[in-house]
Amino acid sequence: MSPEHSTRTGKDKLVYMANQIARFFEAMPRDEAVEGVAKHINDFWEPRMRRQFFEVVDAGSEGLSPLVREATAKIRRPAQHVA
Repeated sequence: MSPEHSTRTGKDKLVYMANQIARFFEAMPRDEAVEGVAKHINDFWEPRMRRQFFEVVDAGSEGLSPLVREATAKIRRPAQHVA
């Protein structure tokens, strides 16, 4: 793991990962790209990760690519964790 990668916070890592997913889908037509990003996050991110992702979104989506921001409407928001 690179030093840069190991110094990121949990939310920073999620933003980085979401943007990496978006980069993969960028070459596709926009509708397919949005669907692809949302499907990947819905299928492979556990509720805890999506919960943290939506904390970033709710705080203003700082750092998220435009494609990820657009896909957010199609990403399943998990129930809030009650401790």
